[in-house]
Amino acid sequence: MTKKPSDIPDDWRAPLLVAALPHVPFDGWSDQTLTRAAEEIGLNPGIAKLAFPSGAIDMIDLMAQQRDQMMVEACPPEKLAQMKIREKITFLVRTRIEAEDPLRDAARAAVAYLALPTHSAQGLKMMYRTVDLMWKTTGDPSTDFNYYTKRLTLSGVYSTTLLYWLNDDSADRQDTWAFLDRRIENVIQFEKGKARARKLSERLPDITSSFWKNVSRLRYPAR
Repeated sequence: MTKKPSDIPDDWRAPLLVAALPHVPFDGWSDQTLTRAAEEIGLNPGIAKLAFPSGAIDMIDLMAQQRDQMMVEACPPEKLAQMKIREKITFLVRTRIEAEDPLRDAARAAVAYLALPTHSAQGLKMMYRTVDLMWKTTGDPSTDFNYYTKRLTLSGVYSTTLLYWLNDDSADRQDTWAFLDRRIENVIQFEKGKARARKLSERLPDITSSFWKNVSRLRYPAR
């Protein structure tokens, strides 16, 4: 079937991104990078602009989508089936970050770009998409308020670990994975504390009732 002209820019998105990545450490995520990528693969810069109408933010978004997909492919259900939830989340976060390793300079530039006030909203959307995919990959069935709190908590774990990784020069990034383990442990302890507090709050009516009964006996002793 003959493709429509409107389909052509989508076909060029992946090769344009591949050509752009080596230029990012020098020219940043910019229109100049996109133009150079187009020239390298013999594409009219106008077509490149149609492929990425929002320029840098669209290129970063495609890179993030590709890395998300790599994470999912590396974490099939049969591999996760025997893991506890803590192990699943740790493995997914590590796998997602390791997918960025060949593109570390581009990832660092992307984080800096998305940190700008004008781009932070798009950055948050990408972050949510990634952590949402992580939870869905674990098979988590949450649909209540926990659905949102789990994603918010994981966003904190993933984002801080990613920032740590960007500045980690230890062998095989072992310092990063130790940091990730500590963050996961902090979350586990926090969740345990919440569970204890919830159980205590459920008992509060009984405790309060018992307390006031004892107080009333002190004030009005039985005759």
